[in-house]
Amino acid sequence: MSTLWTPDGERPVADAATEQATGRDPDMDAAIAALLPEGVDVASLSDEQRAQAEQLVHEMSEARSRLLATPAATIVANHAMGLYELAALHLSAPEPDFAAATLAIDALDALVSGLEGRLGDDEATLRQALTQVRLAYVQVRRAHGHDDTGTGDTGTGDTGDDV
Repeated sequence: MSTLWTPDGERPVADAATEQATGRDPDMDAAIAALLPEGVDVASLSDEQRAQAEQLVHEMSEARSRLLATPAATIVANHAMGLYELAALHLSAPEPDFAAATLAIDALDALVSGLEGRLGDDEATLRQALTQVRLAYVQVRRAHGHDDTGTGDTGTGDTGDDV
């Protein structure tokens, strides 16, 4: 068996003779090896551990296939909604973190504005979400005794810029 250098270190590479002798697929061994911590050899896995690792490799392969079959605009929109949810989470905390909410809102704005016309059917929804979370930001700041200009001291280092 030879080894192949990867950024994560050297990985064993089985040849046809090894496959024939062990009855194991060298491609599967390589995929499992990529999942293992450095210094753990595929050959050291119990049958149960190997079966679990093979199942994980198959699930990851299926996830990759589904990801490749999904339009990129849909995936980007999904990630953008994650930023919306992150901002809402920070705004809805008992002690809102305005700096974190601002960062998430600015990131959402960067995606929506920077990819204008390329987000497909989800673009209108994303614009509406951005408007809603900006409005929520202002309302939460007011409810917590900050002026609506975003210049009040939040105690988080937030300057209120760009929201």
